[in-house]
Amino acid sequence: QVQLVESGGGLVQTGGSLRLSCAASGRTFLGTALGWFRQTPGKEREFVAAIRWSRNTYYADSVKGRFTISRDNAKNAVYLQMNSLKPEDTAVYYCAVDPRDRGDDYGSYTWWGQGTQVTVSS
Repeated sequence: QVQLVESGGGLVQTGGSLRLSCAASGRTFLGTALGWFRQTPGKEREFVAAIRWSRNTYYADSVKGRFTISRDNAKNAVYLQMNSLKPEDTAVYYCAVDPRDRGDDYGSYTWWGQGTQVTVSS
């Protein structure tokens, strides 16, 4: 059984930074794409960033230039460095695994973490 555990969320002021981490157990990330998504109450979960096995990356327009996704295959981990945070970045952030390595196809993500709360105060 695959388990994904996110960490690194918290409360930060506008303009601040946070680094989210996601570690997996139960399977390797070999050949997969890894993604970060976020959700706020009353809204659908939205795509934030993804990194394919080839390390090609994709970002939502709203986070381009501020967020950076990376992966450490040896540690079975994926990270999201978030800089210049804005109040509209406040959400629960989820990591997910796409075993088909498509990256930007929301429907391909099969395994999901429980989420970590990020709150950006104005």
